[in-house]
Amino acid sequence: MKTRRRKIEIIRTGAVSFRRSLIIGTVALLMGIFALPASAQCEAKNDAFQTGEHVMYDLYFNWKFVWVKAGLASLTTNATTYRSEPAYRMNLLAIGSKRADFFFKMRDTLTCVIGERLEPRYFRKGAEEGKRYTVDEAWFSYKDGLCHVNQKRTYRDGTYADSEASDSRCIYDMLSILAQARSYDPADYKVGQKIKFPMATGRKVEEQTLIYRGKENVKAENGVTYRCLIFSLVEYDKKGKEKEVITFFVTDDLNHLPVRLDLFLNFGSAKAFLNDVQGNRHPLTSIIKK
Repeated sequence: MKTRRRKIEIIRTGAVSFRRSLIIGTVALLMGIFALPASAQCEAKNDAFQTGEHVMYDLYFNWKFVWVKAGLASLTTNATTYRSEPAYRMNLLAIGSKRADFFFKMRDTLTCVIGERLEPRYFRKGAEEGKRYTVDEAWFSYKDGLCHVNQKRTYRDGTYADSEASDSRCIYDMLSILAQARSYDPADYKVGQKIKFPMATGRKVEEQTLIYRGKENVKAENGVTYRCLIFSLVEYDKKGKEKEVITFFVTDDLNHLPVRLDLFLNFGSAKAFLNDVQGNRHPLTSIIKK
């Protein structure tokens, strides 16, 4: 018989810290492209991606001043149906190499379903990180002007913990926020501007903060140089001191594709580089011609 570790919590969105991993960092590449709408129950027009898009990344760890190739990540988007309605299904897979397992084992698979208007519907993350294995799930609904989310984390031994949350803003998961973010125009952002949003992790809803840093030309793993927008995902200590968690770079074009990611981890640092993209909806006008 499966048991629960704790009673249901009714959680209102607030600022809390959360455990970082490479997979969260990969998704965060695309989080900084927008100011979240507070109306229309999370709906937005998709201007950035299409079904059949496939993006590949190479992952690296820094170990004693040496960069070691640590694995790969892939992001795919396809058409599907959810409760008999047209929808998108997004899958993000991150796999560490056997060599990297010596430092930190990672086998993560994320799946989300969003409506044609990009509203979150369902999220699942199966994660083997170190010695821990968990399955996080989130179900989204909309009623009385609020976004509601029911979440559940299941552990290796079959025990689980669940929670409920609601917010007048849209609550996103790690992948649905990616889909929404890619369609927003950052042209009016100013360097240093902060963007805040609530995100469901499968266990609770957490307030996130991004800071726009400006633009820079970045060379990807495929040898191509892109004009990029730079964002930082940060957290704050009890004294309000800012700590850089992730710096990420996305193409300054209509695709808003991730090119590079720098992660500052407890056990060192890591990077993710764009290796290949297929099925992109728009021309990559951010490429710097030689």
